[in-house]
Amino acid sequence: MAYVDWVMKGPAVTNCNCDWGCPCQFNALPTHGDCRAMSAQRVDEGHFGDVDLAGTIWCGMFAWPEAIHLGNGEAFVAIDEGASEQQRSALLAILTGEETEPGATIFNVFAATFTTLHAPLFAPISFACDLDKCEASVGIENILDTAAEPIRNPVTNEPHHVKVSLPHGFEYHEAEYVSGTTRATGAVDLDFGSSHGHMHIMHIGTNGPIG
Repeated sequence: MAYVDWVMKGPAVTNCNCDWGCPCQFNALPTHGDCRAMSAQRVDEGHFGDVDLAGTIWCGMFAWPEAIHLGNGEAFVAIDEGASEQQRSALLAILTGEETEPGATIFNVFAATFTTLHAPLFAPISFACDLDKCEASVGIENILDTAAEPIRNPVTNEPHHVKVSLPHGFEYHEAEYVSGTTRATGAVDLDFGSSHGHMHIMHIGTNGPIG
């Protein structure tokens, strides 16, 4: 089957309610039995067919009552209001797992686990990410506040840098693990801190992560 050719490349940050490291990254069950998470990206380069995606920002808020693969999850997607109608439609197609080789991307894999897709939100999204300092922030007024910083040595308080490689991953091939805090009060409530986060340059397309 032929799919629309698409690519997104730019910094991304994810924060979930699991302990640092996140058992999901190692095919294990979530720390607290359920999974609640956010993920966001600023697309610096990208396209969906002939639609240019550069300059867009998206954010997703997710919740599953048990491990992700057991399903019954819900998803709430926000796209920065600066995106055009064509860009919004393209991003929603990508983020809901359409036009993707089956099982190749996190979007396609997760789509099969959702039973509730809340109506998307189009609103201003603030996004900052410094991969060298392992610091990031994502904000949607009255909806979401996420901050990430390095995991710190409990004795010296110095940054403790950790990178994990997933050669066959469907989200990334390598990411820096960080500590995150998220509060969300929209369609999907989130409330956790000093929990797992990861940051990376998300370079992903129709057939999965690139590079």
